[in-house]
Amino acid sequence: MNNSVSSTARLLWAGLRALLVLTVVCGVIYPLAVTGIAQGLFSGQANGSEIKADGKVVGSSLIGQAYNLPLKKGQETPEPDLKWFQGRPQNGLGTNSVNTRYSLILSGATNRSGDNADLIKWVKDAKGAVIKDNSVPGYTVKPSEVPAEAVTSSGSGLDPDISPDYADIQVHRIAAKNNLPVAQVQKLVDEHTDGRTLGFIGEPRVNVLELNIALKELAAKN
Repeated sequence: MNNSVSSTARLLWAGLRALLVLTVVCGVIYPLAVTGIAQGLFSGQANGSEIKADGKVVGSSLIGQAYNLPLKKGQETPEPDLKWFQGRPQNGLGTNSVNTRYSLILSGATNRSGDNADLIKWVKDAKGAVIKDNSVPGYTVKPSEVPAEAVTSSGSGLDPDISPDYADIQVHRIAAKNNLPVAQVQKLVDEHTDGRTLGFIGEPRVNVLELNIALKELAAKN
């Protein structure tokens, strides 16, 4: 009996020691080590890939933002503010009641098939709007110049980037709306175009938030 109690006590004490050691190692030392390495080597990514302007955090390079005019009375979907570069449609084009301004921590796509009538209409309407909004005196956008991401949302609905092609067809509108030379705006796009990751992964891209911050600075100088 005494041997049984003694053996049980030893086993319990061994289990308790293992629990305490693993708690310290896995719950304290390991998280602190990982956090320290992340902050030391990848501080930007570890802190959310924040983007700052005028000394304040204005967003993340990983999450897109909408650039819209304030809602007018009776409107359900805001109109785009055309003095800014526009990103991809949010959360599946058209009107959506879930994430119209990326203000909620939600994401998702339309989950509609390629032959869905609603999706086809949204894409056609979006393409027409891109052509209309970006055609200015002396420059007309051709239907063949509208890239796919200009009229379709990403799988998450939160894509922060657009292709250089989509940025390029917005250059003349941006120049006209902000009273800037087209060459200066085009140079801005070129300077904010990132190539493929490691030279072969993905496609060239332009971060819309970073581009619009640079545009604001350029407009202020002029």
